[in-house]
Amino acid sequence: MSLYCGIACRRKSFWCYRLLSTYVTRTRYLFELKEDDDACKQAQQTGAFYLFHNLAPLLQKSEHQYLPPQYSLVELEKLLGKFGQDTQRIEESVLIGCSEQQEAWFALDLGLISSSSMNASLQKPEMETDLKGSFIELRKALFWLNVKDASLLSTVDSDFSILGTLVKLWAQALLRWHDAHQFCSRSGQPTKKNMAGSKRVCPSNKIIYYPQMAPVVITLVSDGTRCLLARQSSFPKGMYSALAGFCDIGESLEEAVRREVAEEVGLEVESLQYSTSQHWPFPNSSLMIACHATVKPGQTEIQVNLRELEAAAWFSRDEVVTALKTNDQYTRQRKGTSPFWLPPKLAIAHQLIQEWVGKLASSSLPA
Repeated sequence: MSLYCGIACRRKSFWCYRLLSTYVTRTRYLFELKEDDDACKQAQQTGAFYLFHNLAPLLQKSEHQYLPPQYSLVELEKLLGKFGQDTQRIEESVLIGCSEQQEAWFALDLGLISSSSMNASLQKPEMETDLKGSFIELRKALFWLNVKDASLLSTVDSDFSILGTLVKLWAQALLRWHDAHQFCSRSGQPTKKNMAGSKRVCPSNKIIYYPQMAPVVITLVSDGTRCLLARQSSFPKGMYSALAGFCDIGESLEEAVRREVAEEVGLEVESLQYSTSQHWPFPNSSLMIACHATVKPGQTEIQVNLRELEAAAWFSRDEVVTALKTNDQYTRQRKGTSPFWLPPKLAIAHQLIQEWVGKLASSSLPA
């Protein structure tokens, strides 16, 4: 009876596996690659590699689009040989995702050198010439990707290509983490990454280190008819965004939102609503938790904390809509400098602002 049940369960498991969604299949495939070094090394044989130099992704321009080119293992080995590098350098790559067809994606930084590497850092200018592209600092790359009529950005929610592009760019966060955790904080000895790069282990004490993200609340404050936007001195000139700040230890999401709004602009939140979340590679890999917050209409006087912000102001829906229409660099260049502009479409702040505009538009429609 037990043998029969075992066979029946295995058959059921087999048919269930065949009926799994593409998402579940991809997720389990990636889990296998993270846990099995041999399977991950085998996946490199048919995988695609994306190149970075000192955390800057390689992009190639095609008309008004900037896309990250991919290289097969054979192509990468030829490139490394051309640049005088040992092909063992490929073991420094990290797994960053896979396609729907289970083509594994890897990222390799040719400018960073691991503690165990015998290779020298490669010079960026000569590499860019050979690779027919440019290693673009990631913050700038996000704006370059945000161009009018770029099919890559056509449907952020449903288009798998935009997800793939984000995964490839966000690889920078994982590469940075590995660069910063080459030594054990307890023993001081060099740590060793697994093949996928999903963890590092200290050989002397077996401590396992996993990549981590810092939680950050990002909040669009409204008084009902206006939204509050602010800028830091580090922002590009003229750019305004939603309020954002790291969560303190022991805080809930709601407490972090109320504290940040009070600290930065001197306002008290009356109510808040969670919107969505997004990984953000800056400054050192953050989980952006996006919320809408409202303040009482009679308590809207802004008191800017100059230690945190350079400026903050209320903006009407019409002002925000105008900024959204002229938010890509080509439109701004054609029409001249606008009073202010907003974060790129790939940023969660942009989505918060779009949601706020949409809510006001729907609330103004006749019943």
